[in-house]
Amino acid sequence: MTGYYNENTILYFNGEYVKAAEAKIDLYSQSLHYGYAVFEGIRSYRNVSGQTKIFKEAEHFERLRKSASALNIPYPYNNEELIEATYEVLKRNNLQNAYIRPLVFAPANMSFTQNKVSFITIQVWEMGKFLGEKLLKVMTSSFERPNPKAFKIEAKAAGHYVNSIVASQDAKAKGFDEALLKDMNGFVAEAPGANMFYEKNGKLFTPPLGNILPGITRATVLEICHELDIPAEEKLFTADEVKQHADAAFFCGTAAEVIGWESLDGIKMKKEWNGTASKLIQDAYKARVIEKELKTEVA
Repeated sequence: MTGYYNENTILYFNGEYVKAAEAKIDLYSQSLHYGYAVFEGIRSYRNVSGQTKIFKEAEHFERLRKSASALNIPYPYNNEELIEATYEVLKRNNLQNAYIRPLVFAPANMSFTQNKVSFITIQVWEMGKFLGEKLLKVMTSSFERPNPKAFKIEAKAAGHYVNSIVASQDAKAKGFDEALLKDMNGFVAEAPGANMFYEKNGKLFTPPLGNILPGITRATVLEICHELDIPAEEKLFTADEVKQHADAAFFCGTAAEVIGWESLDGIKMKKEWNGTASKLIQDAYKARVIEKELKTEVA
C-alpha cells in the first residue's frame, strides 16, 4: 500500500463507497493516456467546535464543474450530492484534517473524439503542511506556464500538471524548495501548484487572471486583505521586481495554505516575516479555515 491509503481506506467511486485497494479503472482510459481529466484539491479541518468542516466546498465543486465544461467532459453530477458524499468519505475514514481529491475522468478512448460519459472518484487522505513549516527558498524556473491560447488555462486539468511536476522537480534538484514560473511574456505567473503574492510597504501585489489558475485560496487572501484593510493590487510584474522590491512574498493554495518565502534566487526578502502584513494574512487564513474568530488570531 501507499502512504495515501491502506486496506481499510474507503473512497467514493461512481455513486458507491468502495475500498481503495479494490477500486479499478480501465487501462485504456483517455485520461490515463492523454491526461484528459479534471480534478480539485480541497481541504477539510477540525474546527474550533470539534466538527469536520470542508473549506469552501461549494466553490471547489463549482470549479470542478466549470473545468469539466471547459474541456468538454460530461458532468452529470449534482454538486450538493457530491459534497454530501465527501463528508461521508471523511466519516468512513475517520478523518477531519484531510486533503480531498475529486477526479472526473474519461472512459476507454484511444481517439480524440468527445466522450458521452465520464466517471468520478472522491479520495481523501491525511495531509500535513504540503510545503513544510519553514520559509521557502524559491527559484525562478526556466519552465514557463502554458500559453493560455493553447489550453483552457482556467480549468484545473490533470494534463496541465505535467508542467508543474517538471518545474518543481527541477527546482528541488537544484537545492531550492519550490519553483516560480513566468508566463510566455516573462511576467511572474505562479508556483507549480499555488498562486503567489509579494508585499511592498504594507501593500500586496499578485498576478492578474489570464495566465494563472484562478485560485480559491488566492480569492480568500484577497477577501482577507479587504477585511483587514490591507491594500492589494492585481498587476503584471517580473521576478526581478520581486527581488528588488519585495519586503515579503508568499505562495497560497489549498495544499500549500499560506507559506512565506525566505528568498528568491538566493536574494532574501527585505523584512523579517513575522513583522509583515503577509504574516497577518497567514494567521488570518489559519483562523478562517478552522472558523476561529479572526480578530483573536491577528491581534
